[in-house]
Amino acid sequence: MTVRDVMSRFVIAVETGASFSDVVNAVCRFNVDAVPVVDQDKCVLGVISDDDLLLKGLGGGRTGDSIFEGAARRRQRRKAMGRTAAEIMTSPAVTVTEDTALRHAAHLMHDNRIRQLPVVDARTGCILGLVRQADLLKVFSRSPEDIRDEVIAMVGPYIRSCTVQVEDGVVSLVGSVDRRSRIAILLDAVWQVDGVVDVEADVSYAEDDLGRTVPPLYI
Repeated sequence: MTVRDVMSRFVIAVETGASFSDVVNAVCRFNVDAVPVVDQDKCVLGVISDDDLLLKGLGGGRTGDSIFEGAARRRQRRKAMGRTAAEIMTSPAVTVTEDTALRHAAHLMHDNRIRQLPVVDARTGCILGLVRQADLLKVFSRSPEDIRDEVIAMVGPYIRSCTVQVEDGVVSLVGSVDRRSRIAILLDAVWQVDGVVDVEADVSYAEDDLGRTVPPLYI
C-alpha cells in the first residue's frame, strides 16, 4: 500500500506572509496539529506545528545571553520571535509523494517525531494532500482475503507447499522448504505484507544447511 491509498486531499495550509495570529486561527479552527506553509504556486516550503507556536507563549523569544546557546536553542529563539509563517516554520519540510510506501512514511514520522506529512507532486513539489499517523493505521483494516492472497504470492518462491490462514491480521503458515536457511527469508517476506499483525509458522525443512559444522583448521 502507498500513501495514495490512505491520504486526505483536504488540506489546511498558509502562505509565507500569514501572520502569527492567522496561523493560530487556522490551527484552532480546523483542529489540526500542524499546517504546511506554501508559496503562491502551492509548493511546500515548510511546516508549522503546534509546538512551534507554543514557543511564543513560553517566552522563547526574549532577549538573553545567547553567547553559549547551541544551534537548536537559536532556532527556537528565532521561531519564538517570528511574526509571519515564513519566520516561524520549520524548513525544509519532510514530505512524501503519493507513491511513497506506507512503511516508509511511518519511518519518516517516527524518525522526525512528527504526526503528519504533506503529500506533494513528485515533479512540481506542489501540495496534493496530507497523510497523518491515524491514516497509516488503515493498513491494518485490510481484509483477511487480501492479506492471504498477498502472503501466498510473497512466499511462493521459497516454500514447497503451504497452507495460509489469516485471522485478525495474524498469519498462520504451514508448509515445508528445501533448506533450513530459507525459513528466515520466508518469514521476513510475510512480515513485509501490509496489514500483518503477527506470524505463526509451522515450517519443516529437508536439509539443515545451518547446522553444518566447520572442520578445525590445523596449522
